[in-house]
Amino acid sequence: MLAAFLYFDLSFMVWYLLGPMQVQIAEALALDTQQRALMVAVPILCGAVLRLFLGLLADRIGARRTGLLAQALVIGALLVAWRLGVHSFGQVLLLGLMLGVAGASFAVALPLASRWYPPEHQGTALGIAGAGNSGTVLAALFAPALAAAFGFRDVFGLACLPLLVVLVVFALCAKDAPVPVARKQLRDYATVLVGNRDSWWFMLFYAITFGGFAGFASALPGYFHDQFGFEPKLAGWATAACVLAGSIMRPIGGVIADRIGGTRTLQMVYVAVTALVAAAALGIGGAVATVALFVVTLLCLGAGNGAVFQLVPQRFGAEIGLMTGLIGMAGGIGGFLLAAGLGVVKQQLGSYAPGLWLFSAIALGASLCLVGVKQRWRLRWATAGAARV
Repeated sequence: MLAAFLYFDLSFMVWYLLGPMQVQIAEALALDTQQRALMVAVPILCGAVLRLFLGLLADRIGARRTGLLAQALVIGALLVAWRLGVHSFGQVLLLGLMLGVAGASFAVALPLASRWYPPEHQGTALGIAGAGNSGTVLAALFAPALAAAFGFRDVFGLACLPLLVVLVVFALCAKDAPVPVARKQLRDYATVLVGNRDSWWFMLFYAITFGGFAGFASALPGYFHDQFGFEPKLAGWATAACVLAGSIMRPIGGVIADRIGGTRTLQMVYVAVTALVAAAALGIGGAVATVALFVVTLLCLGAGNGAVFQLVPQRFGAEIGLMTGLIGMAGGIGGFLLAAGLGVVKQQLGSYAPGLWLFSAIALGASLCLVGVKQRWRLRWATAGAARV
């Protein structure tokens, strides 16, 4: 569990690295708002897609070996960016693609932890392992300040230091659970999706909870800078408060879901997010009030992430690796669409408000959809007496 958490935590730190430094990088490379948004969204999208392939690799060679390989690739990419520099929009997008490997750690860390625990403790176990998304807090807190002191290029080199430490810890401590794991093919993903409504529902729900968390985590430094004139360091600190709330609430959301049921927890999350994001779109209050709204929004989204993965092992216990990859991919795609979409809306319409209204409406739609499916889930596939749906 500790190895999975640390690997996930540091991977999320570098996956998110471009977000907190987006203002400084955009100024150095002369990027407009739309390009800046795409820069921070590309790692999210690449991480989403690569999760499928890391999930397949983890089934074949084990989550431990897959994690070691992925971490080595990320460290190599950062070292190249540090030594050679990043001088154009194309180069920063290429770096973002490589950082997507770190985002794909989701498909390694969660199965590594999940396979050690019984169904009644899945929400708690996956919530703790998944709290590794707190690595975004480290990036938001330190990356802008380090970039201001040394330049953003040197931050890529400095990030390799904790990654190397965690690589050693992971190599020494991580162990694959002694349970049989079926080797899956790409066609197995299609098999799960075709004719299986539940898999699509899970992907939709996670695209909103994790997609909201990742998308806002990446977009908020630029949002706070554009909307309130925050300097990069202050924007990073404000964003760190938001993502810290979401990261802390992920395991708590899993615990709550174990106690009252994942569907009930998700229902409360979507209703709350609808109201909170709508309030932010209205511009109620000033900068402090808006930061507070986003803190509570990401807190709710973090709880929703834990709730989704309390439900997944109950429905797909024998296919947890497969569904982790698919659902994680959907979450990453949701984050990409949110982060890139907010930038496009700002560039084209001159305001972030329409994008926020749209996300609020999507959360409300998810709440209505959940009402329609939760009773069927409770009747058909709840594990009798083992876990709450």
